[in-house]
Amino acid sequence: MSGTPSRQAILSLYHNMMRSSQSFSSYNFREYFLRRTKDKFRAIQNESDPERVRSLYSEAVKESTVLHRSAIVNQLYGGWKLAVEVQDAEKRPDLTLERSDS
Repeated sequence: MSGTPSRQAILSLYHNMMRSSQSFSSYNFREYFLRRTKDKFRAIQNESDPERVRSLYSEAVKESTVLHRSAIVNQLYGGWKLAVEVQDAEKRPDLTLERSDS
């Protein structure tokens, strides 16, 4: 197996996973995957054993591909926006419900 992943490679993977997490149209999925991504990379950041860092990084690479595919499928089948997503609802009483995929 190759050496420990570079700091640049880890940061690049982190940004890609954050971008994929933010692209979910469903609020609950989006927030869950943002939290999960942050937690996973905090674990990598706090790890000192190079073998364990390598293992965590390879798991994150696999999860990144699954996350990206899942975000695409979620965008295709998005549902209604939740109340927490509607901004300025009090300022706009005529606001109608919007589909998150529209």
